[in-house]
Amino acid sequence: MANSILETISSEFASAAEKAGGSVVAIHARRWMPTSGIEWKKGVVVTVHHGVQRDEDIKVLLDGGRAVSAKLAGRDPSTDIAVLRIEEGSSGAPPFGDSTSLRLGHLVLALGRTRRGDLVASSGIIGGISGEWRNRRGGKLDQHIRLDLALYPGFSGGPLLNARGEVVGINTRGLGHGRAVTVPVATVNRVVEELLERGHIARPYLGIAMQPVEVPENMRSKLPTQTRVGLLVMHVENGGPAEKAGVLLGDVLFEVGGETVEHVDAIQDSLATSRIGDVLQIRVIRAGEIKPVSITLGERAR
Repeated sequence: MANSILETISSEFASAAEKAGGSVVAIHARRWMPTSGIEWKKGVVVTVHHGVQRDEDIKVLLDGGRAVSAKLAGRDPSTDIAVLRIEEGSSGAPPFGDSTSLRLGHLVLALGRTRRGDLVASSGIIGGISGEWRNRRGGKLDQHIRLDLALYPGFSGGPLLNARGEVVGINTRGLGHGRAVTVPVATVNRVVEELLERGHIARPYLGIAMQPVEVPENMRSKLPTQTRVGLLVMHVENGGPAEKAGVLLGDVLFEVGGETVEHVDAIQDSLATSRIGDVLQIRVIRAGEIKPVSITLGERAR
C-alpha cells in the first residue's frame, strides 16, 4: 500500500514537471551562472531581478535547446522581478494555481534549467506561510511563502509547483537574506502588468525624512488620547510632494488619515496602499499649534 502511494506521488510529480517544464527557460544575463525563468505568457518571460545583471545582449534558452534574443521590458528590485520580451516563444503560459491554497507542510516542486538547458528539479515542503509581507527592500508580497527545499544556484527565477502541477509563484534567494522564498502568482501578475505598461513600478512618496521624538508635555492635552510620540521632520525634499503641500522642517507629524503614527513604518504602510495622485491627510505640530496638511502624492524621480 505504501509503495503504491509513493509510486502515485512520484508519477504525479514527474508529470507535473514535464507539463510545466516546457515553459521553464534558462537566461544568460550575467557573467557566470545563468538564471532560470518562465514564459509567463506568449512572448513574455519572468525571472528574478538579481539574475539580470545587464540590460542588453540577453539570451534565453527555451525548452528543446533553442536560443533566442530577449529585451528587458522592466525590473522591480523591491519584489526581485524582471520581465523580458522574446519574439519566438515556445509553449506560452503554464498552468497557474492559487498560492492561497498552500498550507504549511504541503509538498512542492521547484524547477529550473541548467546552462545547457536541461530541466532540473528540487522537491521539498512549504516551510512557512503567512499573509502580506513587506520585505527589507520595501516590496509588498501578497504572501510570505518560505521554502524548505534546496534552491540550488541558478534555480532562482524558476517556478514553484503545487501537488497538482500548477505554478504558484517564482522562487528566489534575493529577498529573504539568502533564504528560499516564493513570490506568489498574484504579486507576479501585478508587477508584470505594470512593468509591461511602464517599464518600472510607480510608487508614491512624500519627500521627507523623519525620526520619532517625544511630544512635549504641554501639547499632549491637545492631541488624541495616549499620543506620546510623533515624527520630527528632519529634511524636506526640494520640489517634493511634502514641500509643495507646505510641510516645514521641524514639523512633528502625529496623524495620517485619522490614525496616530509613532513609527516611520506606519507612513510606509500608508503609502503602500496609496496611488500616485491620492491626497494624504496629515496633522502636524507646528510652533505649538496643530496644523492640518493635505499632501498630493507624487512619483519619485527615477
